[in-house]
Order: sequence, then C-alpha cells, then structure tokens
Amino acid sequence: MTAPADPPAALGYRLPAEWEPHAATWLAWPHARSDWPGKLDAVRWVYGEVVRRIAPRERVHLLVPDRHAEGQARTLLRKVGVDPAAVQLHRVPTDRSWTRDTLPLFVRRDDGARGLVAWLFNAWARYPDWRRDRAAAARVARLVRLPVWKPTLPGRGRIVLEGGAIDVNGRGTLLATEECLLSAVQARNPGLGRAALERLFADFLGVAKVLWLAAGIVGDDTHGHVDDCARFVDPHTVAACVEPDRGDANHAPLAENLARLRAATDQDGRPLRVIELPMPAPLYFAGRRLPASYANFYVANAAVLVPTFNDERDRRALAILADCFPDRPVVGIHAVDLVWGLGAVHCITHQEPAGAAA
Repeated sequence: MTAPADPPAALGYRLPAEWEPHAATWLAWPHARSDWPGKLDAVRWVYGEVVRRIAPRERVHLLVPDRHAEGQARTLLRKVGVDPAAVQLHRVPTDRSWTRDTLPLFVRRDDGARGLVAWLFNAWARYPDWRRDRAAAARVARLVRLPVWKPTLPGRGRIVLEGGAIDVNGRGTLLATEECLLSAVQARNPGLGRAALERLFADFLGVAKVLWLAAGIVGDDTHGHVDDCARFVDPHTVAACVEPDRGDANHAPLAENLARLRAATDQDGRPLRVIELPMPAPLYFAGRRLPASYANFYVANAAVLVPTFNDERDRRALAILADCFPDRPVVGIHAVDLVWGLGAVHCITHQEPAGAAA
C-alpha cells in the first residue's frame, strides 16, 4: 500500500519496543549451507525450538524458498510439538535467513494503526547475495497490506539500514554504534553523517534521542551491530555487555560503551539504569572468532529467548535477564551451532507489533 506523503512520525507512528505486545514473529527457514558449514541440519532444530517457544502466544510467519523446504519445515515443526495452526508458511525465496536485518520495520500508532518502514538492504555492504532478500522484503510488505514508507534523501535515493543496527525503548530513545553507522568501513550510506541519520530516525521511527555507542563486538561481520553489545530491557534500563579480561579484544570497546551509557540520559533527560551483562568465553570456527553474545536475545510474548553457549557464564546471563523481565520466562536457546552463521537468536527473528491497543 502507498503510504501518505508525510513521514510516519508526523502522523503519530513510532517504532515500538520489542517487549510491547506482538501480533507475530517473522523468520526465514535456514537453507544457505555456506552460512552454517556442516551445521545446517543442527541449525534447523534450533529454529524448531525457537518457533516452539514463540508459537504459544503469537503467530509465527515462516518464509520458505520452495516446496521442498516447506515440507522440511512442516515435518520438523511437527516433530518438536509446534501446533501447525500457529505457523503460517509463505513461499518467499531468500538469500539467507536474517530477517532482523532484511525485513521492513513495523511502526505503530497509539490507536493501533500500523505501517512499515522499508529501509534498503545491501547485505551489510559486505556480501554479494542480497537480491532475493531485498525482493523478500517487498513481498512481505505486500503480504501484510500496510502502508509502506521508503526513507530517501535528495541526491542519494533510498537509505540503507538493518534492524540489528538499532535498538529502541519505545519512548523515543535509540541505541546505535558509530562503528556500524558512521564508519567508512562497510559504509551503508557513504558520507551520510550523524545529524542526517538522527533526522531520519526522528522522521521515520519517532526517535527523539540517539545514544551513540563506540563499537560492537569482535567477530561481528556486520561491523558493529548494537544488538550484540547493548539492549534496552525496559524504557529506562539498558543491559550492556562487559568483558573484564583486559587481554580480550572486546574489553576496551565494551568499556567505552559502558562509560557512555552511564553518562547518558533518555529522551526526557533522565539518567539510564545500566546493568552489566557478561560475555561468554570466546568461540572460534576455522580460526575466526564468532560474535557470541548474550545480548542477542529476543523478547517474544511468551518468553525471552537468550542464546547460550555451553559456557559457565550462561547461568549468570540468564539470571540477570530473568530479573529484567519478571513478566515472562527467560529461556536459554543453544546457539553454539547457530552462531557459526555469525548471528544468533535476535538476528533470525523479526517482531510484528500488535495492531490493537494493549
């Protein structure tokens, strides 16, 4: 559907916080063997567990590339005990399975009206396989039949952004890293500066204040997505990853992020509450460090799904997040295989907010 000429924020739309009620979660069936070398079959069972945990209290939309994959998905979900009526499959080809970054962002108005903000996707300015993912975003927009805004700037055309590059409290404050959105490395929008991005976030997402962190974590092929290092857990609280080992490459950037957050205020000028979240011990594949982080959790209606890594710190991370979300269970999702694809639970999920007022 064609959106009004005015940007969404001018009409009262905003990007809701993840813990606000969902109508559905969108995922894409894993099929790219190059993302999970030798692990694709194991990863599909992880997807089954994720869907099983989400489906009891919200609809799941699952994109599948073809009939064969549809049969695979239905069989596996049946085996893990998912109610078939809770999952709707759509034959929509994708290059990969990172719906967090590829699908449009759902914005919502307080009267329940919803719309989509369709940023351009270019595979993190890194990989050549993005055409099916970009087309899938347009297909999903047609499926949900909501107004679609496409952020553009004169002389530039459409603006590139991924969902994992930002996190919001739903009240007007947004987290992002300078490494991801302002660096010349993997530049999504070369030359586009801080002020222009903040204006775009204000106009299209209803953001009043952007808190710029320094950098993401080592091993992240997105070059600094914030959802691996700091996340809002309520309107006034941020869980920030910390690495006490000074010899670890994550120590300095995460310490800088922590200092910035402790000095920051929200959209109303109030100091944030900052909770420290541990990092798991380093994980490697073929000599490459993987972006394993407990911050890559997903807040569904039924549960908070937290990646775990067979690590002694798993229990502490789960306990910290359980204190942050007393209204729903906090569940560990085994992600040692999943993170071989350089992403985890938040990366594979994409929330659709409820349309009716809660």
